[in-house]
Parts: sequence; C-alpha cells; structure tokens
Amino acid sequence: MKILFWGTPAYAVPSLDALVAAGHQQVGVVTQPDRRRGRGKALQPSPVKARALELGLPVFTPERIRREPECQAQLAALGADLYVVVAFGQILPPAVLSQPPLGCWNGHGSLLPRWRGAGPIQWSLLEGDAETGVGIMAMEEGLDTGPVLLERRLPIGLIENAEQLGQRLSQLTAELLIESLPLIEAAGSGPEAERLQRLGVRTQSEEGTTYARMLTKDDLQIDWASSALTLHRQVMGLYPGAVSQWRGKRIKLLATEPLVQRLRDQLSEAGAALCDRWSQPGVPELPTQSGVPDPSSEAVPGTVLAVAQGVGLVIATGGCPVLLRTAQLEGKAPAAGQSLLQQLGAQPGDRFGV
Repeated sequence: MKILFWGTPAYAVPSLDALVAAGHQQVGVVTQPDRRRGRGKALQPSPVKARALELGLPVFTPERIRREPECQAQLAALGADLYVVVAFGQILPPAVLSQPPLGCWNGHGSLLPRWRGAGPIQWSLLEGDAETGVGIMAMEEGLDTGPVLLERRLPIGLIENAEQLGQRLSQLTAELLIESLPLIEAAGSGPEAERLQRLGVRTQSEEGTTYARMLTKDDLQIDWASSALTLHRQVMGLYPGAVSQWRGKRIKLLATEPLVQRLRDQLSEAGAALCDRWSQPGVPELPTQSGVPDPSSEAVPGTVLAVAQGVGLVIATGGCPVLLRTAQLEGKAPAAGQSLLQQLGAQPGDRFGV
C-alpha cells in the first residue's frame, strides 16, 4: 500500500520504521516545522523529520495544516491509499481526512475513551492508572473520538517513568499498526460507514471519557505536603520535568519511590528495606536542638529524614516518606545514589522546597 505518514516526536519513529520494514511504499512524511531547542536555541528538526530524511523520504512541514490549502492539495496529489498518524500534534481538517480512499488511521497511546488528547502517557501516570495501552483508531474531526479497530493493554509499573512507559507504548503502537494494515486493505475502499462496518470497529462510549489537558509550569512544581504516592506519580509522570528547590537552587527530581507499606512488593530491594522503617506518616527519631531524638516529633514536609548511603534521601511528605534516588541540581549533571548524596551534601533536618 501507498502510505502518507504523519508524526513528530521520537514516539512516532518506531512506527515509521515498522511501515518501511514491512515493505509499504511511503509517499511522504508530514511533521511539525523545525523548532528552536537546546541552550543555543538553534532550529532543529523533529525526530520524525530527521528519520525521514535518513530514509530519503519527501517531508512536508505545515505550520497549520487546516489553514494551508496549497499543502493539502500537494498531499492529495501524492495518491496515498491511507494516512497513518502517530502523535502528529495537529488536528486534521475534514478536507484532509477525506483524501485517502482507505481512510486516516491513528495510533493513540491510551485505552480510549480514557485520555483523549495530548499527553495520555503523562496523565495515566499522574492519575495512577494500573494499566494503559494502544488503540488503532479511525480518525474523524473530533479529538480522538473515532471508532477503534484494534487495542492492546499494558500494565504500568509503580516505578516506571513517562519516558520508559512511552518507549514500551511506541513499540506496541508500531506492532499494532502493522497488524491492522492487512485488515484495512482487505476491507477495501468505498463509503466510510460501509468500510468501518466491514472492519467491525468498536464505537467509543462517552462514558468514562477523560481528557489529557496540556501541562503547565505550575504542574511541574513539587508540593511536598502531598502524599508520598501523589508526589511520586508527579515525578515519574512528568519525567524529566518535576522541580523543587534545594538551598536556593532549582532541582529536578528524576526518580523516587513512595515508602508506603502496601506498595512494598512493587519497590526496589533498597526501597523495600527502607519502607519497613519509614512507611508510617510522621518523623520518628528526628534530632532536636539538644541532639536527643524526639520520637513524637513530625517533620515539615520536604525535610530530609535520613541519608541512605549508596541509595538516596528519605524525605518527609504530607503522609508516608518518599525516597529520592535521582535528581539534577541546577548547573549539574543528573546524579543517582551515592553521587547524588555527595552532590547535595544533605543531612537529616535539611529541607527541600526552600
């Protein structure tokens, strides 16, 4: 089949590679325009554009496809049998959706109708979903409202971050797209309603619909008064963006573990060992000014409770403590374990967030 691929971030690259490896003719690639990134703010291509150029494929970079009829006409002239869309980043207008005879198909990283829109991976982690997955969806004008052809589920690990989960989902998206294409081709062209009926797609229910809203800078700021689990979900779901303050400097929190007893079996070996001692709210044995521990004292959220040599810092929250394993202090490289402890020089009683 002749395919026009639409995608922008690294998440979409495995799908493009899979389509090429499967022998389908790629008539072109549509991606977002080059953006300024990095310290020098130099213009850089999207990961999909970079890969498309390596493959020698024609690339189109509309700023707003719905407002560019000339680009729409160029794409129609390519004569693709179907359009495959994976994290493109713009809503396709009806004039584009109606172009390919076998339809427009989207590989979406959630279990629709849960987490329609941008950032489904981040929001599945932020909200503590036990599982997520991928759906191959027939596109329509609404935001991720189309009927679903194929779907696969994945469990979400407690200490899995957005990047790790995204890598697993991107591979699953590629696999499911390749599985779906023979079905779409066999159903043939014709009126959309008839094609979809032949495919036996699942119409999305409006019950249980959730929207993955765009994240803001305020979402990135850690509130140490949150529970350990809420704080941990924020760190892992917003990876690598969750931030706090340490001795007046900005610090990114990159890996944590919630020291909650009921979650002990899902923690690392080191986290489970620390959980046995620190899994109760409050702060036992925090040194007082006299140097004598006061077992009844409770630390302010963000207070360092213990330095776990070779592992990280045990920090007070609004509930059970959290273990900070990896972080990046302003002006420094990311550090984990003993390197993190040496970089921060923290002692029990020190505080984050100030």
